[in-house]
Amino acid sequence: MDTSQTDRLGVLADQRFSWRVAGRTLLTVAVCYLAARLGGILIINTPQKLWPLWPGCAVLVAIVLISPRKSWPILIPAGLAGFVLYDFPAGVPLHLVSILLLADIVEVSLAVWGIDYLLNGAVRLDSLKSFGKYALVTVILGPFVSSLVGIQALNVNRWMSWWNNVLSDGLAFLTIAPAILGWASHFRSKPRASRVYYLEALAVMTGLFFLSLRMFVVDNRNVSPALLYSLVPFMLWSAIRFGSAGAGTAASIVSLVSIWGAIHGRGPFTEADPIDRVLTLQLFLLFTAVPFMTLAVLVEERKRQATAVRESEERFRLLADSSPTLIWMSGIDRMCNFFNRGWLDFTGRSLLQELGDGWVSGVHSDDRARCLATYGAAFDQRTAFEMEYRLRRHDGEYRWIVDLGVPRFGSNGVFCGYIGSCVDITERKLSEISLHELTGRLMRAQEEERAHIARELHDDISQRMAFLQIGLEQFEQKMPVLGLSDRKELRNLTEVASEISSDLHSISHQLHPSRLDLQGLVAATASLCREMSHQHDLQIEFIHRDVPGEIPTDIAICLFRIVQEALRNVVRHSNTSNAEVELMGHGDSVGLCISDSGTGFDLEGVKQKGGLGLVSMTERLRLIGGDLSIASRPSRGTQLRVRVPLPKGSPDLTSESKHFKANA
Repeated sequence: MDTSQTDRLGVLADQRFSWRVAGRTLLTVAVCYLAARLGGILIINTPQKLWPLWPGCAVLVAIVLISPRKSWPILIPAGLAGFVLYDFPAGVPLHLVSILLLADIVEVSLAVWGIDYLLNGAVRLDSLKSFGKYALVTVILGPFVSSLVGIQALNVNRWMSWWNNVLSDGLAFLTIAPAILGWASHFRSKPRASRVYYLEALAVMTGLFFLSLRMFVVDNRNVSPALLYSLVPFMLWSAIRFGSAGAGTAASIVSLVSIWGAIHGRGPFTEADPIDRVLTLQLFLLFTAVPFMTLAVLVEERKRQATAVRESEERFRLLADSSPTLIWMSGIDRMCNFFNRGWLDFTGRSLLQELGDGWVSGVHSDDRARCLATYGAAFDQRTAFEMEYRLRRHDGEYRWIVDLGVPRFGSNGVFCGYIGSCVDITERKLSEISLHELTGRLMRAQEEERAHIARELHDDISQRMAFLQIGLEQFEQKMPVLGLSDRKELRNLTEVASEISSDLHSISHQLHPSRLDLQGLVAATASLCREMSHQHDLQIEFIHRDVPGEIPTDIAICLFRIVQEALRNVVRHSNTSNAEVELMGHGDSVGLCISDSGTGFDLEGVKQKGGLGLVSMTERLRLIGGDLSIASRPSRGTQLRVRVPLPKGSPDLTSESKHFKANA
């Protein structure tokens, strides 16, 4: 699009806007003139010319607020011009017109810019807070200030005139202005309400109008005031069904009809004194408009909140159903009340089948108790949880999933239940299982290789070294003619052979203690404690109690290696001369505790570094279903606890409990 076309489109847009503003301006002049004329008709003749309701400023403010902001500087003078067009033909003196015009300018300006500022440009009476701000500016502040200016035009009973002006303007802003603002918002809303909605509103307002005529205009002074309550159902219907627009319209109908009846001496407001008549009528209208307008605002606020909640739920459902993860929600009763489309597609079950605790039937029987226990414990403590279990897929295959649940809290901090997301980790789980199996095979192969090397060292090489030592000693005895230096050298060689034989025996024992196979875990552990104490100047107290006489080989090797690794760590890092090893039987399990009073360490730091000793202990215990816990703090020592379950049918426990101290 070239520049000339753009300029032409801009000119056409400006022209359309100018025509719209011109039309709206002329309409504003006409409407404000009719509003002023209606206000003149509603005057009750007294020396002060009192009127129960003045609609002019309320109509102008409503017109301005539903119009674009840039047209306000034109519409406000246009509306005021409509007032002046009524005042001069009505015979109002020029100086009074000037004072009344100044009062209207003050009131309209305060109302328009006050509402725009306090409501941030969104004039919607759909909350108690916004209605309170609207009433503060239009019903209280604006009429209060403008009446102080307007009473300067009067010479009689200014207090009564001021009070009358405040109430008459305030009533108009409580009835007529909300009706205009509300219906304008309805017509501009998208999507618009149905035709039935507007026909219903017309029927309600028509019924209320004829009932008001019957109550306030028909010349029947014997009508009981109790019949005024017959208006309540229509007012309630208008407020609850049509909001502030309906409540404002209904209050406007009652106000106009009741004022018309009072002017002509009909209806219940027929006091002899016109001043009392006006005050009584205004108080009746005030206490009629305020409750129903408040009710309408509360209803709209509730509807708006319900709409916001519904839209939020719809967005959540759309997001949840589009998510590749399985999502669930539960209430405060622990029962699940939502599953997303991903969950239902995964399980192949309907929402009704899964709701409540129906989802539990899809969990693998071996994982069900653990799954429910984890969920129940987290629910009681209101904490997040993570668990892995197998869930049946729609094709009958059980798949591993990881389930992460977090507690939900409302805006007021009230606990609302849990929300969780699940991810299929079957492939990762299979890889982990394969890796763990490989780790187990490697450890078993390592132990087998250690045992093989230990046997070779003990049965072959150690024997050869023993033969070598014996041969050297026999050679020395058979050679009496050897010189002193040669004999000394031969003895040195014999001692070296003896040391090598001893070292080979020690290495063989470290690789795989034969005592573990021959005498059991207790004897092998006691021997290890003696050796470590002798080699490293360490006092080790070994305690054993109720340990089974026979322990499966894999469990015995695992516990022995943990003692071996733990004591090495004590020697290397604890800087202490005391340690304690405790081996206990617990019927269906074996417990091991290794403690020292040394320097300790930062457990989290060690875990992050991934030390091989800790990893080796953990993997060994995992292979036999054991548990490991470590308590350590810098300068507070270290305590390592192990618990390993025994297979069913293990031998009886030993009857003795023993302990000894291995000293250097």
